[in-house]
This record gives sequence, C-alpha cells and structure tokens, in this order.
Amino acid sequence: MLNVRHCPGHTPGHVVFHSPELKRAFVGDVLFAGSIGRTDFPQGDHQTLINSIRQRLWPMGDDTVFIPGHGPESTFGRERKMNPYVRGV
Repeated sequence: MLNVRHCPGHTPGHVVFHSPELKRAFVGDVLFAGSIGRTDFPQGDHQTLINSIRQRLWPMGDDTVFIPGHGPESTFGRERKMNPYVRGV
C-alpha cells in the first residue's frame, strides 16, 4: 500500500508516496541526498518546504529509505544528521 502525503514548498501541490511496509518513500524534489528542493519557482516557499520535511517526512522514521526525483537514494536519518539544509530541523 502507498500512502500519499501533501508536501508543499517546492511547489504548492507536491505530494510524496510512502510505503510503510517497505520503509520506502518516493519524495520527488522535496529532499535529496545532501540537499533540498528548489523554492525559487512561482509559489515555491522555503519555510513551507522545511515545515513539510519536518512534519511530513521525518515522522516516517529515520530508517526509511527515500528515492528522490534526482540523484542517489538515502535515509531520512542520514539526512537529519548530515544534510546541511535540514540538520537540526
């Protein structure tokens, strides 16, 4: 089963697909290994993106592997510790 979570910030309508059973999340351009999504698009908003990551992604668990829209996969736990854009968020 896939859960769908609204994660605005990169764009207003951005969604993330999460499989709790597989501990996988398809996050598109919200979060990357070592970075976050751009917010310089029309209606993009940096603080909204950070809030989405903190409130919608982190509760999925540190051991959840995420597949971004670009680049290598990572885990939420690794990004919480190592990603300079969301460390301590």
